Amino acid sequence: MAASRTYRTRAIVLSKTKLKETDLIYTLLDEGGREVRAVGKGARKPGSRLAARCEIGCEVDLLIARGRSLDVIAEARLLAAPLGSAPTMELLSAASAIADVCRACIFEDAEDPFVFAITARTLEVLGGMGGEQDGPHQDLLVAAYIMKLLAHVGYRPDYRGCVLCGDADVTYFSATAGGLLCASCASSVAGAEAVDVTVVGWLRSLMTLKLDELSAAPIDPMTATFLLALAHVWAATHLDVRLRGLEFMLGV
Repeated sequence: MAASRTYRTRAIVLSKTKLKETDLIYTLLDEGGREVRAVGKGARKPGSRLAARCEIGCEVDLLIARGRSLDVIAEARLLAAPLGSAPTMELLSAASAIADVCRACIFEDAEDPFVFAITARTLEVLGGMGGEQDGPHQDLLVAAYIMKLLAHVGYRPDYRGCVLCGDADVTYFSATAGGLLCASCASSVAGAEAVDVTVVGWLRSLMTLKLDELSAAPIDPMTATFLLALAHVWAATHLDVRLRGLEFMLGV
């Protein structure tokens, strides 16, 4: 029996790329955790309903027609817009950073429902926080998303003690070494970053606390930004990709 020419899927919009004069290529995370790439015909035309329903971070129900090289979106129904109807630049930046990391962790032929679940939940919590005063918590949630997702796909940092000698007195962090280091071992590891006891505590909390707990936890802006920077280095090192969304958030 011939395969159906169309299929329906629930997905989160991760990115969009221009194609020809009026079309867009959408990169999507489907509910099974797979990457789906599909063309939105006429999505760049003024007043396009498809474009309005398929913004970054939106959760959509899609009817997709199979194509020779790229599938084509035949129908789109908006299920959720966690960032709201008019998200701030800071919120969009955080969502784009999440999308960048997510794209680097998914594949067309590999299912992993956890990726969809954690991505959807992180966007929901981010969108529920709102204003500019939540900037530190946006940094904290993106850092937590990175660490939790990468731990799930096989890049779990070791925070039990020094990754090289096991010493409990850890004062450095190294992505290349795989986690925390004592001062003695850090002297032989290029690029090891000094961390104080507060940052060490937060690094452990990124793995152990739920997203809702992190969104309500008191944290100062400098610590939150530093944690995001460490998460950026961790992701860039182990995924071996340039993460422009994170670079924009950090101003680098």
